[in-house]
Amino acid sequence: MNPETFFENFDLLCEAPNSVEKLRELILQLAVMGKLVPQDPNDEPASVLLDQMRNEKKMLIREKKLRKEESLPPIELKDIPFEISETWKWVHFRDIGHIVGGGTPATSNPDYFSEEGIPWLTPADLYNLKGKFVAKGKRDISELGLQKSSAQLVPAGTVLFSSRAPIGYVAIATEDLATNQGFKSCVPFIMEMNEFIYYFLKYAGKEIDRNASGTTFKEVSGKIMSQVLFPLPPLSEQKRIVSKVDELIALCDKLEARRQKKQEVQSKLNSAALDRMLSAENQEEFAQHWQRICENFDLLYDNPENVEKLRQAILQLAVQGRLVEQNLEDEPASVLIEKIGTKKRQMVKEGKIKKVSPLKQVSECEFPFDLPKNWIWIRLGDGLLKLTDGTHHSPTNESTGDFKYITAKNIKTDGIDLTNITYVTSKIHEEIYSRCDPEYGDILYIKDGATTGVTVINDLEEQFSMLSSVALMKLPSEIENKYLLYMLRSPYFYSLMREGMSGVAITRVTLTKLNNALVPLPPLNEQKRIVEIVEQFMGLCDELESKLRKEREDSEKLMETVVRGLLEGVVVEI
Repeated sequence: MNPETFFENFDLLCEAPNSVEKLRELILQLAVMGKLVPQDPNDEPASVLLDQMRNEKKMLIREKKLRKEESLPPIELKDIPFEISETWKWVHFRDIGHIVGGGTPATSNPDYFSEEGIPWLTPADLYNLKGKFVAKGKRDISELGLQKSSAQLVPAGTVLFSSRAPIGYVAIATEDLATNQGFKSCVPFIMEMNEFIYYFLKYAGKEIDRNASGTTFKEVSGKIMSQVLFPLPPLSEQKRIVSKVDELIALCDKLEARRQKKQEVQSKLNSAALDRMLSAENQEEFAQHWQRICENFDLLYDNPENVEKLRQAILQLAVQGRLVEQNLEDEPASVLIEKIGTKKRQMVKEGKIKKVSPLKQVSECEFPFDLPKNWIWIRLGDGLLKLTDGTHHSPTNESTGDFKYITAKNIKTDGIDLTNITYVTSKIHEEIYSRCDPEYGDILYIKDGATTGVTVINDLEEQFSMLSSVALMKLPSEIENKYLLYMLRSPYFYSLMREGMSGVAITRVTLTKLNNALVPLPPLNEQKRIVEIVEQFMGLCDELESKLRKEREDSEKLMETVVRGLLEGVVVEI
């Protein structure tokens, strides 16, 4: 496949993530390798252009506008990164233009800056720059500021290259201007070359960055820039290449805008469909909205990002009692909470749990949403046998020891992660475990920091100690631990806990807030049905997500194969 055919058929490949960005990189690579446009044997060879630039450079040296530089060693075959046409020539970057640094006037002196003075740029002025050209930055300097600093005035047409903090921003000056010391700009000896130089630096920026030096921050020196190898085409071919690159980059912009628009529309459609289903006023209306989603499933869920929205909707429907049908013969949740209360009182008598102050009764005005018959709103603490957290004093913990030490970093959505686990001694563990005693099947909930809300069921059958960043919830047999897990992961409960999180350095949910949180409690049999259907749906979501990721990977591999073929000159069939 030749480049022309590839770009005509790029729609077939542009659905892969970052595909348009990869296309831009490919365009630049083909451009600087001489594979983007055909060569014309009638073009004046690059050797003639090089002679012109050498003569221009000699004249500037004679006029004392440039210093004479030490000779560089000749370019050897082993240094050449790729083959170029016979009409092209490998040269050093300093052979094509004067490399100019910049400077910053003393900011303490207001006379060095002016509202309408000499345009003065920093690398930040090129961040998110649209297009190739730049006229000025956020600040101007005065003539005095130019004289009293190492800043230099460069002419319009100069190619600006940010050489530190960060490295690799490129633009062409449309006015005479100056820059700070974060640039190594190129004033071309033949100004007509500036747009090809611009595209070369866009292509070579990452490689130049890799050769940067420095410890506190990396910087590209003038010496490094001078010795960068530059593939020099005939001037006529440069112009054809620039024209073609302009055309193809514009195509990339259109493809990217179209792809973003498609994703935005798809995301809005997805959100609207789920919102209608979540706000359905009765089971019949809910069924209609769900049917519409099923009929348009391929449209709504053709990227992995939307699958997470579906997961969240499933959990929200579960806690609203809309995911499974109710059975009026199920023992009501009101009876469950009475049984739990009786059980807790008995355990207090037996000394198995501590007596706690009764929680405030739930009033109807507090209900976040209506629940089905046989469901009730309860405070989370009323449904638990125990709610506590780990130690509030970080103990000494080592890479080896007697008992595992679990903190928020070990709590993941798919279970407890024992990677880089640390340990505490038996003495420390006994002290922590006497108050916070996680057992197999208990619920662990991150209540501190950025990952607040991540919830798992304890899958370790051994004893371990915990830090206070993790809350422990022990359940009676009247509440399915998987039902509570899904309820705690639901958008309803997540928003409830994240709202107004306290703390300065580390935000946290308090045990008091957890204890008093309103949770919807279904009959026990319905809890089991909810768990069963949620797990079915989550399994389907996992399969769908895996399928979509596989399609993306295949698309990326196809893109890479085609690109490799183009660069190597191999015929690739799509």
